[in-house]
Amino acid sequence: MWACDSFSARAEKSYRRYPTVAKNTIKTHNTIAFREKYMYPGKQLDQMLKPDFGKFFITPVEDMIRQIKLPVPPTRATGHSILFLTAGEAIMTIGSETYTIHKDECLIVPAGQVYSFANLDINKGYLCHFQNDMISSKFGKPELLKDFELLHVWSNPRITLNKQTAGFVTMLFKRLLLDYTTNGLSNPDIIQPYFIALLSELNKASRPITDNTAGNAAIITKQFKQQLYAHIKTIHLVSDYAARLNITPNHLNKSVKVITGKSPGKWIDETIVLEAKVLLYQSDLSVNQIAAELGFDDQSYFTRLFKKYEHTTPLVFRKKIEKS
Repeated sequence: MWACDSFSARAEKSYRRYPTVAKNTIKTHNTIAFREKYMYPGKQLDQMLKPDFGKFFITPVEDMIRQIKLPVPPTRATGHSILFLTAGEAIMTIGSETYTIHKDECLIVPAGQVYSFANLDINKGYLCHFQNDMISSKFGKPELLKDFELLHVWSNPRITLNKQTAGFVTMLFKRLLLDYTTNGLSNPDIIQPYFIALLSELNKASRPITDNTAGNAAIITKQFKQQLYAHIKTIHLVSDYAARLNITPNHLNKSVKVITGKSPGKWIDETIVLEAKVLLYQSDLSVNQIAAELGFDDQSYFTRLFKKYEHTTPLVFRKKIEKS
């Protein structure tokens, strides 16, 4: 059977479709809480982050990284982040994948997506963090939040820019940084239009040119990821996701593989393991409770799934966290 490459697909009876543990125990930090937990206090940070930094800030990435207490374990944020490099490289784990980017490349971390990073990378560029109202208020409109697909958790977080677009994006970042450094958010009539223009350039660059067949596969893959992130605690079978999309499991498998190189079953497994790692880092729940939180009745099956991808058990993984 094609779905047998999914560890999850072989154990329909090992999980509950409706877990009894409903409370979301994975912490999601707002900008203020993240600053308190993961940044060094001091005058330099105060100069970089202006009043209302919880709504929006932009800084040179090479300055900000030195203000952060590394490593930052798997966590979520209430706002979106954009990292754009003009030199060097940066490494970050977003979702279940670890990405390395270089000059003229971006990483997007949408609100609610799991991310982590550990390296003091040698690079130059810009880091921007913002809330939705920077897009939807005054000169923007709520519809833009739907139009900017790059801000959804199921989008591809890496964007590679061609030379011309990289030039436009660099100019927009420079303009935003200049005004933010001088005036903070006191000139929204300047900041917001430039910022929306920046997002528009990045959003356009994030959309690949495809033929009709690949385009249909891309749409199905996006819909699958959207369903996956929304229902990972209650739906673990490829066939159930296919049913929600009104297509056959075989059609879903072929579409997702041609776009991502991975089967839907592997996407399901890796998303479960990612959620488990965040809970192991952030909560005091036992392994049995974490298994229940993720919809499993059988802790031993959950442990085997975790070990398949992390090459260690959840208990040993947690002990390594405690030692570090």
